[in-house]
Amino acid sequence: MMTMNPHPIALCSSRVAGALAAALALGACAGSRGLAQPDVPPQLKPPSDQIAFLEARAEGVQIYECMPRQAQAGAFQWVLRAPDARLTSSGGSALGLHYAGPIWEASDGSRVLGEVQARDPGPDAQALPWLLLDAKATFGKGVLAPTRSIQRVATHGGVVPSEPCGQANLRQFVRVPYSATYFFYKQRWRRRRCAPSASSGNRSTSAARSVR
Repeated sequence: MMTMNPHPIALCSSRVAGALAAALALGACAGSRGLAQPDVPPQLKPPSDQIAFLEARAEGVQIYECMPRQAQAGAFQWVLRAPDARLTSSGGSALGLHYAGPIWEASDGSRVLGEVQARDPGPDAQALPWLLLDAKATFGKGVLAPTRSIQRVATHGGVVPSEPCGQANLRQFVRVPYSATYFFYKQRWRRRRCAPSASSGNRSTSAARSVR
């Protein structure tokens, strides 16, 4: 029997903090637009007053336990207990962890606890379903503090183990590899003007001169 460790993967705080800052900087001047949102069924779309502000790829496992089936004597089933995954940016830099709760934790200590609101089977029958989750609670003042909704998309693997579940392996844990992409959403805010680049300023000056 395997014993689960709620924090099996150590973080390298300074490096991860830099990666988080870089990921957020990508949308710093996007204002109310936010990141590009994935193409999902209507039930998986967040409220219209929210925008995506962080994209994270998860690589890890889904942990299942063999348990007796309730109200069915002599029957058994695999029960999903927790995810255990690393979170990285699209460029592969470490961003944080994903574990039981479900909880997503950034290197700065900020965390968000999710609660499933809607699901869709997704395009791959041999993969976990796609999800929309509400942020049931957030902790800390870091990068994940403003989270209001979370999407799970682009899933691969992670489904119920193919191994038999019965009396012989009751309470056994199995770790099934999976990957997915998570989008984090926050409240939309008023668009911020970004300082024009030197080249755009030169173009504007040239245009003004030509008008005169």
